[in-house]
Amino acid sequence: MSERPFLEVKNLVKYFPISSRGVFFKKQVGVIHAVDGLNFSVDKGTTFGLVGESGCGKTSTAKAILYLDPPTSGHIYVEGEAIGDIFKSKSRKEILKLRRKMQYVFQNPYASLDPRMTVAGIIMEPLMIHKHVPKNKWHDKLYELLELVGLEEYHAERYPHEFSGGQRQRICIARALAVEPEFLIADEPVSSLDVSIRAQILNLLGELQDRIGLTYLYISHDLSSVRQISHRVAVMYLGEIVELADTDDLFKEPLHPYTRALIQAVPIPDPKTKRMKSMLPGEVPSPINPPSGCRFHPRCSEAKPECRKRTPKLVQVGPNHLVACHKYRLNIHMCAHV
Repeated sequence: MSERPFLEVKNLVKYFPISSRGVFFKKQVGVIHAVDGLNFSVDKGTTFGLVGESGCGKTSTAKAILYLDPPTSGHIYVEGEAIGDIFKSKSRKEILKLRRKMQYVFQNPYASLDPRMTVAGIIMEPLMIHKHVPKNKWHDKLYELLELVGLEEYHAERYPHEFSGGQRQRICIARALAVEPEFLIADEPVSSLDVSIRAQILNLLGELQDRIGLTYLYISHDLSSVRQISHRVAVMYLGEIVELADTDDLFKEPLHPYTRALIQAVPIPDPKTKRMKSMLPGEVPSPINPPSGCRFHPRCSEAKPECRKRTPKLVQVGPNHLVACHKYRLNIHMCAHV
């Protein structure tokens, strides 16, 4: 593991403006707080899991990191280099070089593949754009990638509709690997697949990491898959990280009430096992007008008056374990004065 993280995200903010349409002009009337001040890093060759309910800002974070949807503010560093400067320079050569290093596997393999293109055309398109492989080697590269993701050579001439969901996701992974990236964002890559197929895709991602040293940002609301594949996990709620820890520590001793509720909601594959589920009351508040103080306090059974007034900051409560909760900040403050 390198001393410097492969990816560093500092104070990342992504807001989406809300406008009212008039007859002759439109006026901004508010913003959606999709991502609000995220800080985390991903070590080279590891998998960083990002979990939370739908709408908490996971995909917005991923797209902001890759500048598919540029961030409102904040800094993103890849191997110590500020990638915002590269995109602002508008240098096609430098941008393509960066794009080769960082790739995206989308959630829905049905929508992310062009139905009019064969698998060969889909996988070789990145080779045509980046030109990092000689043209006379394109087919060799194609068959190498198909084998790498567990598909056969004859699949190259077929169209996406001729494949199952799991096979389509393998095609998406092969397309992402065509440019020989170092970093892959996998955004809910197994959420639309059957349970048995999910395991196969997760195993494939693990094998690829061992074989070619990939670094992953793995996004999911499924804590079971996150636990299987991730080395470190951040829990998001309404645009903010509420807990950040090594995977084993997070699942053995979840500290934030929201994290505990998510883990308790994971089904146990044993009909004889009974467990009380912690059902979170209410709905996720609107990101247009998030609650004051701790954003989780309207749904938290442990909320105190301070939680409604002050926003908790991430504080370290153990080796590599951080949590944003006033309960732990107060405990640490008391211990410091003993």
